[in-house]
Amino acid sequence: MLRNSEQIRSFIAIELPEEAKNGLAKLRSELERTEHRFVKWVEPEGIHLTLKFLGNISFKQVAEVTKAMEEVAQVIPPFHLEISGLGAFPNLKQPRVLWIGIGGEADTLLRLQRNIDSALASLGFAEETRPFMPHLTLARVREGASIMARKSFGELAMSASFEDSYPIDAKAVSLMRSRLTPEGAIYTRLSVVELAG
Repeated sequence: MLRNSEQIRSFIAIELPEEAKNGLAKLRSELERTEHRFVKWVEPEGIHLTLKFLGNISFKQVAEVTKAMEEVAQVIPPFHLEISGLGAFPNLKQPRVLWIGIGGEADTLLRLQRNIDSALASLGFAEETRPFMPHLTLARVREGASIMARKSFGELAMSASFEDSYPIDAKAVSLMRSRLTPEGAIYTRLSVVELAG
């Protein structure tokens, strides 16, 4: 139950179908090694395609953000995406974040993200300055990991045989809450808006 004064750490995302989550879980089991204790994996249930991170919002803003999402959804039709390709930030030789790329109707995805960004700017949320790079975060390498440890993990990721392409039918956008716990983030849906364009 949310209270009016409560600050809610939130973001807007496209949620993944179970088949895609299962595919990412399979990839994780292929890459997870006991010697790589410095790697923090994202639970497959919590993996989603983030369109905009909002930070802390108030209870009142949940309705305002949802209304802005509804306005955007009226002009964007449902579209098709798929999971494609493994990568890392800054790169696979010294990974800090391991991710899976997104293919499919990238133009529609980009239009959706831009429209959400500009709709929320009118509510006081800063527009993104970095180019939008759609991806699904699989794991993060902890700050204290050595150069050799990062290299070893990157080499393992490069050798992964992730050739499956899992479909994602983007039919809705969700406003999600993220609660940080020592075990990792817990995500709950605050609202969902169907794409209707």
